[in-house]
Amino acid sequence: MMIRDILTKNGFEVVGEAQDGAQAIEKYKELHPDLITMDITMPEMDGIAALKEIKKLDPNAKVIMCSAMGQQAMVIDAIQAGAKDFIVKPFQSDRVIEAINKTLGL
Repeated sequence: MMIRDILTKNGFEVVGEAQDGAQAIEKYKELHPDLITMDITMPEMDGIAALKEIKKLDPNAKVIMCSAMGQQAMVIDAIQAGAKDFIVKPFQSDRVIEAINKTLGL
């Protein structure tokens, strides 16, 4: 199941989507969402580089990183760069919602 589907089925509004890290930064500047879910592995600029740039723009940005199994070292890098949590693919609805609620303080 796609993350967008999990979010909308659970009452969250998806205000934007990006195809790569550079686009994610631009979308953040434009939309200032309450929360970002971002893949670690993306074309052009990876998620960790984009995370660092977003945190420079807004140190309070709330970002949850998405990773595939076997990317533990990258997950650690992402947490050190300011990610609030991470979720592993394939996505499990309960875990996605748990991470979002925890990050948003719900």
